[in-house]
Amino acid sequence: MNTALVSRLYKSWGSLAAIGLVAVLLLVVAPATLTDFRLGNLGKYCCWAIAAVGIGLAWGRGGMLVMGQGVFFGLGGYAMAMHLKLDAAGPGNVPDFMTLYGDSTMPFWWEPFRSGAFTLFAIIVLPAVVAGILGYAIFKRRVKGAYFAILTQALAVAFAALLVATIKQTGGFNGLNSFSSFFGYNLYDPVNKQMIYSIAATLLILCLVVVWHLNRSRFGELLIATRDAEERVRFLGYDPANVKLIAFVIAAIMASIGGAMFAPIAGIISPSDVDASASILLIAGVALGGRATLLGPALGALAVGYGQSTLSESFPNQWSYFQGALFIVVILLIPAGLTSVVPRFFGFLGRTLRSGRKEATA
Repeated sequence: MNTALVSRLYKSWGSLAAIGLVAVLLLVVAPATLTDFRLGNLGKYCCWAIAAVGIGLAWGRGGMLVMGQGVFFGLGGYAMAMHLKLDAAGPGNVPDFMTLYGDSTMPFWWEPFRSGAFTLFAIIVLPAVVAGILGYAIFKRRVKGAYFAILTQALAVAFAALLVATIKQTGGFNGLNSFSSFFGYNLYDPVNKQMIYSIAATLLILCLVVVWHLNRSRFGELLIATRDAEERVRFLGYDPANVKLIAFVIAAIMASIGGAMFAPIAGIISPSDVDASASILLIAGVALGGRATLLGPALGALAVGYGQSTLSESFPNQWSYFQGALFIVVILLIPAGLTSVVPRFFGFLGRTLRSGRKEATA
């Protein structure tokens, strides 16, 4: 009886308790133990993790291999960067990089980003609109599987190429960088840097809570049913395209939020942060952690970020080979991801204890 009760409580609230533990580690332990440099790096990993949580919802729960999340990461990142550059330039002035390239006139679509409120609005609405239009066109035509993955990846390639080509409007290959303030807070002040890290970590926790709630809702059940038996869902009177579209839009918004926080934390947003390779790295993190689990995508993205920094410091020329080998080993040996090991371990432990009790009473 007690074992069954514990099992029900774990299934109902275990994930939420795990989110609480992650919150304590990110918001309390990390700021108290890490240097400013390491904390800044962890902030970047949190931004990637926010995007990864959305991928986990779309891919892990919905079966949509979204390989172009760099597009939405970039929409949020460039929206925030444009506001930061305009804020630094001052009223009526153009960003410094435009002057450097000999352009004294600013494109009209830059002007609204002088407003912080509009920028925050755009970070949410712009990716939602783009994902809504794109998703409607794709899902209504029942494009899925490898075709969907290739299409989304092609969009990431095209988006990065567009950014490189528009050097006078977006900074080209160098991107937008050298931000001095964040909504009035000096970015060179270590206290403010820690505050921005805390915002990113809090947003990650909130995204995890949102996905936890969605997974427990009717929508979460429909999303899994659409992944496993799309025709049956259609037979029951639901439109699988709409279910996929909602998940796709939510994932896009989360990626945009991650990109928006990445710009002030990293101090730069460039095409290399949003292209196909960046999108694939996010997918690798989700697969590493466990795409079908709640915490797996976030923890996988954090692990990939940490591993990338650590290996690049120790092996400047060979780190990418080590990272690739690690991905291959984990995916081959633990296809469900690293986080799947924990419930399997506790399941094995529970079976062992029950077996021991039966032998003792026999």
